[in-house]
Amino acid sequence: MPLTGRWTLTRYLIEERRRYPQASGALNALLLDVSLACKAIARIVARGALATNAAAPQAGALNVQGEVQKPLDLLSNDIFLRMNEWNGHLAGMASEEMDEPRPIPEAYPRGRYLLLFDPLDGSSNIDVNVSVGSIFSVLRAPAELTDGSRELRGADFLQAGATQVAAGYALYGPSTMLVLSVGNGVAGFTLDPELGEFVLTHPAIQVPEETQEFAINTSNARFWEPPVKRYVDECLAGRTGPRGKDFNMRWIASMVAEAHRILMRGGVFLYPRDTKDPAKPGRLRLLYEANPVGFLMEQAGGRASTGRQPVLGVLPSALHQRIGLVFGSASEVARIERYHHEPPPGDSDAPLFAPRSLFRD
Repeated sequence: MPLTGRWTLTRYLIEERRRYPQASGALNALLLDVSLACKAIARIVARGALATNAAAPQAGALNVQGEVQKPLDLLSNDIFLRMNEWNGHLAGMASEEMDEPRPIPEAYPRGRYLLLFDPLDGSSNIDVNVSVGSIFSVLRAPAELTDGSRELRGADFLQAGATQVAAGYALYGPSTMLVLSVGNGVAGFTLDPELGEFVLTHPAIQVPEETQEFAINTSNARFWEPPVKRYVDECLAGRTGPRGKDFNMRWIASMVAEAHRILMRGGVFLYPRDTKDPAKPGRLRLLYEANPVGFLMEQAGGRASTGRQPVLGVLPSALHQRIGLVFGSASEVARIERYHHEPPPGDSDAPLFAPRSLFRD
């Protein structure tokens, strides 16, 4: 960063583009439009209950996830669509709030990218004034979609997280922040309300390697798989347990706020697969939440996993696929993965020491 002052988001993106002389600048322009959508949503969220009026889209229906849509969910979704449909950089969009992907209107040109987003993550927390956010992911569109050879399909979005071109989130808290990666590390920008610009305040974010914090919803403990229960029990055992140190537990129930805390000061977040609803292999959405957050974590030196494998390597099978997710400090996530792959403590393949053995109590 130059000594003359902080960089704006625009300058940051220009400097990143200079690393690729062949780049057209379309990605930069797209990300600036995404940031504009986030600014608009930030203003609405800041008004709280004052923002809900007769002009807002009606809510109360269930989205494709079976969740009740709030007025601000729908309004935020509409903002993302309107801010990005016209710019000529996209071939289609998909949102957690929409059953099907949204093609670009015929009045506008098609571009070379696909945009996926959760327009207002954690919206159930708005009523109690807890931080919420928007999450987004950018993929390359298939060539035949870009040149108009065929129409948009849901399958176009079913790409592994490792193929993401860019990903990020906006956090609407005491200050509005945009955290972004274009594949060269992670940078954080704070919205300057006087300038109306996102200003680089957190360059080269790195997830701290060591941590003494974990985040999980313990009300689901009875549904956890043994490796998750083992990990949490060891953390709770504290200094006298096998980890030899005390841990603090956090739980905000807002994905963006959880991810931001871990990027800033380390820790591990677990929303694992469990037995609460056997029909659902997890709670979080692979394309709209797990992949973009996983991309940021990996770019910041952390790790993101299903508990069994890197989440960015999962090939999606459905547009609204759910998945278990663990992310944060790399060593902690690696430990949880190891617990999933090794036998539970006390188990043995040796017949003499198996549960039905000569030495059974």
